[in-house]
Amino acid sequence: MTREEKAQVVENLTAVLEGTSTVYITDISGLDAGTTADLRRACFKANVKMSVVKNTLLEKAMEASDKDFGELTTILKGNSSMMISDTGNAPAKLIKDFRKKADRPILKGAFIEEAIYIGDENLEALVSIKSKEELIADVIALLQSPAKNVVSGLKSGGSKLSGILKTLSEK
Repeated sequence: MTREEKAQVVENLTAVLEGTSTVYITDISGLDAGTTADLRRACFKANVKMSVVKNTLLEKAMEASDKDFGELTTILKGNSSMMISDTGNAPAKLIKDFRKKADRPILKGAFIEEAIYIGDENLEALVSIKSKEELIADVIALLQSPAKNVVSGLKSGGSKLSGILKTLSEK
């Protein structure tokens, strides 16, 4: 790879890193071709973009980025693949589900909305993170709950009142 090609790859990686808020760094070494193809299919279905990257080029792209990736540059050793998603917990769920069939991918680290997670032991915490859409749905449900109670109270009160008036008018 020539210097110009490397510079172009670093530039492309920097643009990708700037355009996303969720980056997972994983180790998929040791997977055979069929299992790797299954992983790529699972990523496609989950709307997760996966690509194998050179550690030095990814490190340079992280340094060139405006975002602070902190300790993520220290985990760039061995084979690395990058998973990118719009949803913060989608790659974690994908990794957890895929590990039922294989022992890899192993989570090296993750960058989610300015937060940095290092190590595979954080996988469960990442799976339990709620996405932006899930949080919005929770807030809307909380806001709707009191209004639903008031409306149901008014409806039931109205039927009780009309029942009482009807009974009184019949007497």
